[in-house]
Amino acid sequence: MSTWALEIEDLTVAYHSKPAVWDVDINIPEGVLAAIIGPNGAGKSTLLKAALGLIPKATGRIHFYGKPYAQARAYIGYVPQRGSVDWDFPTTALDVVRMGLYGKLGWLKRVSKRETELAFSALEQVGMADFAHRQIRQLSGGQQQRTFLARALVQDARIYFMDEPFVAVDAVTERAIVDILQALRAQGKTVVVVHHDLQTVVDYFDWVTLLNIQLIANGATSHVFTPDNLRLAYGGKLAFLTDSMIAEGTVR
Repeated sequence: MSTWALEIEDLTVAYHSKPAVWDVDINIPEGVLAAIIGPNGAGKSTLLKAALGLIPKATGRIHFYGKPYAQARAYIGYVPQRGSVDWDFPTTALDVVRMGLYGKLGWLKRVSKRETELAFSALEQVGMADFAHRQIRQLSGGQQQRTFLARALVQDARIYFMDEPFVAVDAVTERAIVDILQALRAQGKTVVVVHHDLQTVVDYFDWVTLLNIQLIANGATSHVFTPDNLRLAYGGKLAFLTDSMIAEGTVR
């Protein structure tokens, strides 16, 4: 078994001949909370989607626990960006979570009482049990995000990928999501998060991939999340990286 939860080698993704991710090599170990950070247009979501086979890649080799995606699918949970979901689709929060089980059950098999209990349990973990029968379009942004997190949790994956899970959620929901991610890490799971808020990186994550189309740095947060690396990635856009933030330890 590979010591790496995720191995990406020579990954290139291009849109209309323009590279969105260029020749990227990344290793992420098992049992960490890993952030993928970088400026807008850096290729963060593109990298994640290419790793999961959701968009085509020009080149690259991607392994999960030493296996290609087709052989490792059962290991993987995924929470997409809220903006990519059709929230007008007529389904309940419970139905959304039960959909997370179809990868193991198959689409033609009926969901049993046991699977429904697992879905309820996942909703309870994210504080959404009382909304199980609510239509997803009637939920707030934070409640929708919790529901999709529950759908990932019910898969009982080994590695979870989350694309901007903290966007447009309130502080209470963000704290609840962080608590869940930390609990997953305590169980030996790996969580890979596309993240945008640099001020929370040190508090939330112990591994960082810093990207701007090409890889800037990849490794433990204490080694990667430095002013020099951030300036390489963000350049003049890093106006908020003030001396006071560095002095306070927000950025080391």
